[in-house]
Amino acid sequence: MKLEKNLESQTFIQANTNSDEDKLQQFIETNNYPTLDANSNLTNRDYTIIIDISGSMATTDYPQGTTRWIAAQKYTLALAKKCEQLDPDGITVYMFAEKFQRYDFVTSSKVKQIFEENKPQGGANLLTVLQDALNNYFQRKANSKTKPCGETILVITDGVSSNRIGISQTIIDATQRIDNNQELIISFIQVGYEPHISKAIKSWDDELESNGAKFDIVNSLTLDEIEKITFTQVLINSK
Repeated sequence: MKLEKNLESQTFIQANTNSDEDKLQQFIETNNYPTLDANSNLTNRDYTIIIDISGSMATTDYPQGTTRWIAAQKYTLALAKKCEQLDPDGITVYMFAEKFQRYDFVTSSKVKQIFEENKPQGGANLLTVLQDALNNYFQRKANSKTKPCGETILVITDGVSSNRIGISQTIIDATQRIDNNQELIISFIQVGYEPHISKAIKSWDDELESNGAKFDIVNSLTLDEIEKITFTQVLINSK
């Protein structure tokens, strides 16, 4: 399926295709972005992308027989390109299922290679990978190695761990260690359409302050919502 982009609405028009690789390549080549001003509140910031590679990501529930994995891949590649523009020394990427692997100082071209080296399989343990990402941030902060504007963590997943309470508490604990509500942002991007997953992610977006969080640092989007806005706006919404 070849993808052509409507530049104003960020909606993608489906045409004939030869392969998933063609889809991804066309998407990247046509996804041109304006350069942001050096004073933008998105610059001077680190970016981390956490990507779900559990077995359920092989589910086919997107148009034209597209799997969640392929759908997530095309948007992740575009987000990585935008993040690289904002964070030229490289972003941090995690791939997680029951275990996780972290890649540091990653360029957008390396993200494509990481996807090619992985495939959906196994269960998902979001708690441990999120804990590692947060610990990594606070360790760098203690060593004065973070950016002046903090960090944005983008979590691309089609589900949530059975340990939802643990995830909630991990985020709440993180809010006690930051200085303001812009220093650390966690944005959950849902892949797939399960209503109960949407509800769980939305609860992290809306209810953590009432459960003891110092700041509201979580927001949520779906892949379908991303199609309706620019990728710059995705990151602005994550602040």
